[in-house]
Amino acid sequence: MQKSEKIFVAGHRGLVGRALVRRLTGDGFSNVVTRDRAQLDLAEQAAVDAFFTQEKPEVVIFAAARVGGIKANNDSPVEFLLENIQIQNNVIRGAHQNGARKLLFLGSSCIYPKHAPQPIPESALLTGPLEPTNEAYAIAKIAGIKLCQAYAREYGANFISAMPTNLYGPNDNFDLVSSHVLPALLRKAHEAKKKGARELVVWGSGQPRREFLHVDDLAAACVFLLEKYDSPEIVNVGCGEDISIRELAELICDVIGFAGELAWDTTKPDGTPRKLLDVSKIHALGWRHSIPFREGIARTYEWFLKNAAQP
Repeated sequence: MQKSEKIFVAGHRGLVGRALVRRLTGDGFSNVVTRDRAQLDLAEQAAVDAFFTQEKPEVVIFAAARVGGIKANNDSPVEFLLENIQIQNNVIRGAHQNGARKLLFLGSSCIYPKHAPQPIPESALLTGPLEPTNEAYAIAKIAGIKLCQAYAREYGANFISAMPTNLYGPNDNFDLVSSHVLPALLRKAHEAKKKGARELVVWGSGQPRREFLHVDDLAAACVFLLEKYDSPEIVNVGCGEDISIRELAELICDVIGFAGELAWDTTKPDGTPRKLLDVSKIHALGWRHSIPFREGIARTYEWFLKNAAQP
């Protein structure tokens, strides 16, 4: 990419979007375009069409989505399905109609079947039933992937799709109702330490295994793919290593300094038993993650203390 190209980051206020803006500006890209929701509602087709007609970005990174953890996904499937399909349809369509030379669509590892082979290869897409607790979100993301591939096949558009694993880092959502497992555990451990609690209650059995990638590593991967990858076939982005939820909770408690016991609420759902991405494809292209997991958690906790912790 040219440093002067106009790059539109859709969803720049989210975890991924903020990391993308940090990375792009840090790498010297001087024409990064963003819009707050008050300025541009991506769910409104006419507004999105007007934006693309006026701005005509050359590169589009789609990082906008309604996201949440198990509870949020399970409680609001209509909203997760409708809103995500609406915003991605509007942005992808607007990008094509106004001559964007490249678009990167960010999906999610939840697009893969609940019982996919481990590590999960890109070829596992649409080979089995999805995890029920986040099926609506997954279906929306699959629709986005297929729309990008349809534009590539029908119109020759250079629209690519990347599937990140579970993400964490600065600007994450630490709300206990709607957050994902890592930020939720981080906040719980912090509050337990602050209160001097003797135990920390964690949802589920602790047995499921998950892979985690620092969001700054994902941002680096996105820039890499925009510069090096032109296939409509999806590509996984992860670190290639996983950890059990029990090990994750123990690591977070160690980083934060909570010395109490862990208690497991097995009445709560575990979700998918294991979710580890096969990252051999992006490794073969020449990209690997660079932020060690413990260091990434420590950096995230530092951010949380400065920006999100209750006084």
